[in-house]
Amino acid sequence: MGFVLGLAQCGYPGDGNVVAQVGRFAKEASQRGVNLLVFPEDLMSPRRLEPSELWRIAQPLDGGFVGAIAACAVQHGLWVAFTTYEADPEGGAPFNTAVVLDDGGCVRTTYRKCHLYDAHGVRESDRNKAGSSLCEPIDTPFGRLGLAICYDLRFPEVARHAALKGCEVLLYPSAWHDGPCKAEHWETLLRARAIKNELFVVGVGKAGDRFVGRSLVADPLGRTVVAASDASEQLLTCELDLAQIARARDAMPLLRHRRDDLYGALVDAG
Repeated sequence: MGFVLGLAQCGYPGDGNVVAQVGRFAKEASQRGVNLLVFPEDLMSPRRLEPSELWRIAQPLDGGFVGAIAACAVQHGLWVAFTTYEADPEGGAPFNTAVVLDDGGCVRTTYRKCHLYDAHGVRESDRNKAGSSLCEPIDTPFGRLGLAICYDLRFPEVARHAALKGCEVLLYPSAWHDGPCKAEHWETLLRARAIKNELFVVGVGKAGDRFVGRSLVADPLGRTVVAASDASEQLLTCELDLAQIARARDAMPLLRHRRDDLYGALVDAG
């Protein structure tokens, strides 16, 4: 089974109209036969916001921002994955939340970022509340889909959990900051997660001068299916053949060869 994936590598629009930007990418993606369109992390904000600013723009998942993107999904007949700053129902700091909408505009799953980026002088935990559970992959018309966000990529347990839950396509919407070795880490980790778990891994990077960009799709053998060479705004598309997963796992049955008797059940298979 194959489907067409779209990677919307974009930054914050100059006019501040994020919904219009989503609409432009969705229109082009639809014209190019895309079934699932993925946007990067930090879609709502122009820069690293102060905590008070972030609280001000955060919305519930049934609010106007998600609703407007749902309308784009319906208009262009696409499934759409993106991130939003979700208001905490208990009144705490907002969550950094990934959302998957179907082509009818319905929320099919959400995931609150668990690993917050407190490194290199950045303290995401000052602005966001961490999620408390990993994503449970969902069935879609184009395979079993999983979610993680940016810094989660550095934690191999996240991808292994998804693989053990049957994930076939694992999405990492990201705003991966540039810096020494950051581009190399980004590309290497995406391919490593694919190789170690024998699934498709999709990294969609935010565009702009401060970011790596370099959106990339790795297949179950870790080969690059499609990739951006820089952090410029662009729409990448590719067709994924999910039959490659079974072929990879038949040839190299890594998940069946795990030795929990030696190193323990580090990830609960459920």
